[in-house]
Amino acid sequence: MDVRERHLRLLTETIEAVNSTLDLEEVLALVARKVAGALAADACFVYLYDDRAGELVLRATHGTSVEEMTRRPRMRPGEGITGTAAAELGPVMIPAQAHLDPRFKSFSNLPEDEYESILAVPILARDRLAGALNVRTLAPRAFNQDEIDLLVAIAAQVAQTIVHAQLYADAQRRVAELEALARISEAVSESLYLEESLEAIVKTTMEAVDATGAALVLEDGKIAWPEGRAGTHAVRLPLRWKRRQIGELVCDRDTPFTDDERALLASIAHHAAVALEHGRAVMRGVLAQEIHHRVKNNLQTVASLLRLQARSAHEDPRKALEDSVNRILAIAAVHEVLTEQRDEEVELGELLDRLRAMLVQGLATGKVVHAELEPVSLAGSRATALALVFSELLQNALEHGGEAVRIELVQRNGEVTLAIADDGHGIEGAASGTGLSIVQALVRDELQGRLELRNDGGMRAEVVFPV
Repeated sequence: MDVRERHLRLLTETIEAVNSTLDLEEVLALVARKVAGALAADACFVYLYDDRAGELVLRATHGTSVEEMTRRPRMRPGEGITGTAAAELGPVMIPAQAHLDPRFKSFSNLPEDEYESILAVPILARDRLAGALNVRTLAPRAFNQDEIDLLVAIAAQVAQTIVHAQLYADAQRRVAELEALARISEAVSESLYLEESLEAIVKTTMEAVDATGAALVLEDGKIAWPEGRAGTHAVRLPLRWKRRQIGELVCDRDTPFTDDERALLASIAHHAAVALEHGRAVMRGVLAQEIHHRVKNNLQTVASLLRLQARSAHEDPRKALEDSVNRILAIAAVHEVLTEQRDEEVELGELLDRLRAMLVQGLATGKVVHAELEPVSLAGSRATALALVFSELLQNALEHGGEAVRIELVQRNGEVTLAIADDGHGIEGAASGTGLSIVQALVRDELQGRLELRNDGGMRAEVVFPV
C-alpha cells in the first residue's frame, strides 16, 4: 500500500469515527485520538474558537488530560504557534525545538515544552474559523508535505461535524434550562406558602448552574432564603415586578459565570419575582394559581418540543433551533393576548394576525399574505395549541410555497376551520418532518380535530376542530 492510499484510508477512518456521534465532548476526544493515531504523533491538542471572547480554547487532548487542568488554556488568533496557524488560515510546521520559536506561547498547566516538533492547522467551517489543532512529537520530526496535506484534509472534514455537535450541545443545554424553569414554575404554582416557593427556587438555581450558594434578598434587605456558601464569583440580579424592584437573587460560585448562565439566572430571577408576589397575594387572600399553572404547562410544552427537535438528527441543527424559537414566540403571543385582555379566552383573529406579522417579517417580506379572519374565541389552553399549529403551517407555506399565501378562519355549525393555502407546487409525495408530526399531534390530542393536506392550485392545509 503506497503512502497516498494509506493516508486516504486514515482520512476515511477518522471521519467515520468522528461522525459516529453528535456529543461535542466525544467528538473532540475522538478527533484528538484519531488524528494522533493517523500521523503517529505523541500528542494532539484540539482548540475551539469562541466567537464572543475572540479566543481559541483548548477543549480536548491526546497525551495530556484536560480534566487535570485547573484552567483551560486560551489564546487569541496570532498568539502561539497554533494561534498563528489560525490567524494565517494555513498550516505551520516546526520540526525541532518548537518551544524555542519566538511565537511559542507557554501555559503553566500544559507541558508543551517537552515536545520537540509541532504541526498546527486551522479548522475552517465554510471559510470561517471554527478552531485549530496541532500534533506534537517528543523526538524531532519534519512532517512531509503528504502528512501536512493529510492533517489539513482531516481538519476540513471534521469542521462541519464540530459545528453540528456545538449546535446539538446548545439545543441540549436549552432543554436543560427550560426544564429547570419548568421545575421552578411547578414549585411556585403548587405551593400556597411563600417559604416553600422560595426554597424551591434557590435550590433549583444552585442545581441549574452548579452554584456553591444562592439566596433571595427582599427589598428591605432581609434574606428570605439562604443556601450553601459564598464563592469567589457572585452574580446579583434584581427581582422586578411591574417596573419596581422588590428584591435580588444572589448566586455564588468558585468559577466565573458564562453569558448563557447569566441569562438563565435572569429568567430565574423573573420567576422568583413572580413567586414573591404570588406568595404575598396568597397572604392577602388572592390566589393566582391558574396563571402559574398555565406558565408551568407551557414551559413543559416548550421543553418537550425542544427535546423532540433535538432528537431529529437528520435535520439541520441551525434550522431546528430557528423553528424552536418560532414555537416559543407563538406560545409567548398567547400569553401576551391573555394578559392584555385579562380574560381566560383568546380572540383568535387578533392572535393569528400577530403571529402572521411576526413570521412574514422574519421569513418572507416579499410575499403577499392575505387573511380573512372571522371573530372566534377559544380557551387559553387550546389557543396555545392552535398558535403552534398555525405557526408551523404558515412557516411551511412561506418557506416552500409560491408568492401568495391565503389564510382563512371561520366558525360554522359548532366547528372552527383554519385554512392556509399557497400558490406553490403543492405536495410532492408523502408529507413528513418534525413540524408536521407536531401539528398532527396537537390537532389530534389538544384540539380533538382533524388535519387535511391537499393539492388545490398549490398546497392547502385545513384544520377543523369543535368549538
